[in-house]
Amino acid sequence: MFSERTLGDDVSSVRDEYAPDALVFDCEQDFETIPPAQAEELGLLVDALDPATVPSEWVPADAPEILHRFAGEQFTIGMPGDGSVVWTRQTDPPAVFVKPRLEGSPEPFVDFLLADAFVEIGLDEPEQFLQFFGESYPAFHAAAAAYLEPAEIYQVAAACYDAYLGLQTRDIFAEWGDTHPALFDAWLDAGERLEPRLSGLSTAMARGETDFGDAAELACSAVKHAAEIPTPFDALDADAYREHGPAYAVKWAERTFEALA
Repeated sequence: MFSERTLGDDVSSVRDEYAPDALVFDCEQDFETIPPAQAEELGLLVDALDPATVPSEWVPADAPEILHRFAGEQFTIGMPGDGSVVWTRQTDPPAVFVKPRLEGSPEPFVDFLLADAFVEIGLDEPEQFLQFFGESYPAFHAAAAAYLEPAEIYQVAAACYDAYLGLQTRDIFAEWGDTHPALFDAWLDAGERLEPRLSGLSTAMARGETDFGDAAELACSAVKHAAEIPTPFDALDADAYREHGPAYAVKWAERTFEALA
C-alpha cells in the first residue's frame, strides 16, 4: 500500500524547514479514508501510532458516518475532500500520502502540493475540520441545516477550514519568489488557473449550475492563492477569521444561511 517517495531538492528544503521528520509515501490505490487494515500497516513504517479521538458530542446525530468514525476509536486517516495529498500527525513522525490519481500531473504542481502539506504540518493546526471547530461544530451544522443536507454541510465545513489554513499558508508562499522560485511559480500558476472559474461562480450559483458545497470548496481553496474570492465566501478571506477562527466561521454560517433560507 505504501512506498517511500523520493523528493527533489526544492521540496526537501521545504520539508527540512517546516516538517523535518515527516515521511512521504506513494500509495498504491486512491482513497478518501485509508482502509483500517492498511492504516494499521503504518505501524511497521513509523515509530508510533497515536489515533485521534474527539468527544462524540461534537458530532451531530445526522452528520455523515465518516465524522462519527473519526470521532470514535477507529484509526482514521484521510477524509472526503482532503485532496490528492494527505497528511497526518497521527503517526510519529508525521506522514504525507500521495494518491496515485496525481500520476501524470505536472511535476511542479505535485511539488507544490507536497510543499503545501509540509507547511500545513508546520503550522501545528488541527488535522481535520472537526478538531478545528471542536464544540462549536454543532452550532455550525445547525446554522446550515435549514438550507443544506448533512453531506453538504460537511463539505462546506471542510472548505471553511481550508480557507482558514490558506489565510496562513499564502503568506509563506508569497515569500518564496527568491528562496523557492519553482514552487512560487507553481503557486501562482495554480491560482491563475482558478480565476476563470471563480469569476463566474456567483452566476453559476444563482442559475443553479453549481451547488453551494461545490462553490464553497472552489472558493475556499483559492484563499491560499490570494485570489479574488466571490461572495458570500469573500467574508472568510479576512484577518478577523484568522484571529477568531471557529467563532467567526459559525457567525458567517449563521448570517449566510439565514439570508439564503
